[in-house]
Amino acid sequence: MKGIKIIGVLFTSGLLLSAFVFIQNQSAPAPQPQVVEKIQWHTFQEAVELSKKDKKKIFIDVFTDWCGWCKVMDRNTFPNPVISKYMNKHFYAVKLNAEMKDSILFNNHLFVNSAPNTKGSTHQLASSLLNNQMSYPTTVYLDENFSMLTQVPGYRKPEELEPILKFFGEDAFKTVKWEDYSKTFKGEVVPAPPAPPAGLPGMPMTH
Repeated sequence: MKGIKIIGVLFTSGLLLSAFVFIQNQSAPAPQPQVVEKIQWHTFQEAVELSKKDKKKIFIDVFTDWCGWCKVMDRNTFPNPVISKYMNKHFYAVKLNAEMKDSILFNNHLFVNSAPNTKGSTHQLASSLLNNQMSYPTTVYLDENFSMLTQVPGYRKPEELEPILKFFGEDAFKTVKWEDYSKTFKGEVVPAPPAPPAGLPGMPMTH
């Protein structure tokens, strides 16, 4: 009988402990998902107005609707948290469709698309920004007064865009040559692992 009583006490204690652990787990706050900062994109006109109140450099992504690499950059590069956080802090980011139809008044000059209903017709502002070298995507960097710093044609991975952003965002371009800066640059972006070649497990064979 004494052994049975001991077993009963242990069993009751076990139930109480389990209930206590269950209540604790139920009352513990659920972990909150990490919020990833997104790039705050503006139109060119919006960036001009914002710059009147708070000066920043201007980053312009010149794209077209049919540009495949532009879409890849939208999907793989701009959402990177290092890129988006730095961009929002140091730049006004602008999306500029090189074939848009809307007219833009800037510096007392009206930029238009001379043939807005013609497929592939280029807007004058895009032509001016790219110096008539129409390649997409091209990223354009302007200083706080909308003066040209540089144009960078072609798709850029996050780890390739980061040093360019910081070269201009930190004003390093005023004292250091790009060649020297890029050699010693230590980035925060973690490069994505290379995709395995076709034919490995989990990868479809190409025909």
